[in-house]
Amino acid sequence: MAAYYILASAEASSNLQRFDGIRYGFRAENVKNLDDLYVQTRSQGFGDEVKRRIMLGTYSLSAGSYDAFFKKAAQIRTLMINDFKKVFADYDLIVAPTAPNVAYDFGENSDDPEITYMNDVLTIPVNMAGLPGMSVNAGFANDLPVGMQFIGDQFQEAKLYQAGYAFEQATKLYEKTPGGAK
Repeated sequence: MAAYYILASAEASSNLQRFDGIRYGFRAENVKNLDDLYVQTRSQGFGDEVKRRIMLGTYSLSAGSYDAFFKKAAQIRTLMINDFKKVFADYDLIVAPTAPNVAYDFGENSDDPEITYMNDVLTIPVNMAGLPGMSVNAGFANDLPVGMQFIGDQFQEAKLYQAGYAFEQATKLYEKTPGGAK
C-alpha cells in the first residue's frame, strides 16, 4: 500500500503540474498576479484528495526524500512484477476478491481517506505490476454486491474477457440487482 501511494502520488504530482490555469485545466478568476493565478487555480480546481496526493508526491520526489521513498517504492514494484511473472509461468489467470469488504452505501466513509485507501488493497498489486485486471459481480452479501477480479498476464486481455464472459454466462448475476429487484 505504502509503495503504491508513493508511486501514484509522485506520478500525480509530476503530471498535474501542467494544470496551471494558463495552458491546461480550470482557471481561477479575479487573480492579482501570476503567482496568485497558480495558487488560486490549483486551490479551487483540485479536490482535497488530489491535493493530498500532490503534496505526498512532491515530498517523495524531493531531493532529501527521493532515495528513502520513491526509489524504495520503485524497487518494491519491481519485486512485485517479478513475483507475478513467476505465477504466470504456470497459470493463465488469477482469481481474487476485488475488495476486502462488500460495497458500502454511496457517500459512506467518503470523509475517511484511510478506509478509502484500504478498499484498494486488493487491486493495487495489479496496478503496480502493470497487469490487466477485470472486476465482475461474484454475488451478493447482505444485499450488497461482492466483487471478484480476474488478473491476467501482460497483453492477455483476451483471456480476461473470455473468463469474465464465461463466469457471467454461468452465473447470470448480471440479471440480479442489490436487494433482489429486477
